[in-house]
Amino acid sequence: MAIKEFNPYTASRRHMTILSREDITKQKPERSLLAGRKKKTGGRNNYGRRTMRFIGGGHIRRLRIIDFKRDKIGIPGRVAAIEYDPNRSARLALIFYVDGEKRYILCPDQLHVGDMIMAGPEADIRPGNAKKFKNIPDGTLIHNIELEPGRGAKLVRSAGVSAQLMAREGKFAFVRMPSGELRKFLLECTATIGVVGNGEHENISLGKAGKTRWLGRKGRIRAMIQNPVDHPMGGGEGTTKSHHHPCSPWGTPAKGYRTRARKPSDKFIVRRRYAK
Repeated sequence: MAIKEFNPYTASRRHMTILSREDITKQKPERSLLAGRKKKTGGRNNYGRRTMRFIGGGHIRRLRIIDFKRDKIGIPGRVAAIEYDPNRSARLALIFYVDGEKRYILCPDQLHVGDMIMAGPEADIRPGNAKKFKNIPDGTLIHNIELEPGRGAKLVRSAGVSAQLMAREGKFAFVRMPSGELRKFLLECTATIGVVGNGEHENISLGKAGKTRWLGRKGRIRAMIQNPVDHPMGGGEGTTKSHHHPCSPWGTPAKGYRTRARKPSDKFIVRRRYAK
């Protein structure tokens, strides 16, 4: 997949790059697999108070209903089209199953129109097939991983990423995540074989602030150039850190201070990504 550049007829076009859509074979989505539009909140809660900063704008999008559970066990399906999804970085593959049902799945690398996929213990080790960890050989690259059996995939779903099944012991499988973290999953959890496609997505350049607004993100302003009334690090003549440690507008330290809340799934982390 190639990265497309533009002639610099404006300052923003000089740096803007996009991905060519040679891999997309169908322009309009499947109407039966569309859901309602996302409700835009502007970062505000039901009282109208802003609880999340830097959210605003954004193009109108329709949700695509994606099969994250892969529960069509033993039923083969054919890849009918590769489509664009405005809600994620990965491409979607439209699957026509032999029983007549249509579903979207995340399109892995090396999956093309006309290929056959299947979920279940009888499926081959090929990109797009889904199996439980107990049926996947060690060393296989996987994506679309469940945290709990039957709850649907939650992890490793972005463009170009993959995890690797390292070993199995007892009722757990040990998986190396894209961040380098080593985590264990129950052998009954399902994962999809292969690497998520559209790997060149990380190399594109937005080129201008307006394109960021199309994605629903407002611009950030640096703390040290704000006024003292707006931020603890603001104020002073020129650019200065005001002799204050990096922090949020409400004084929470930004460096060397743990802000991650404890989660029930923390007990499954064998080695954190920051380990030497």
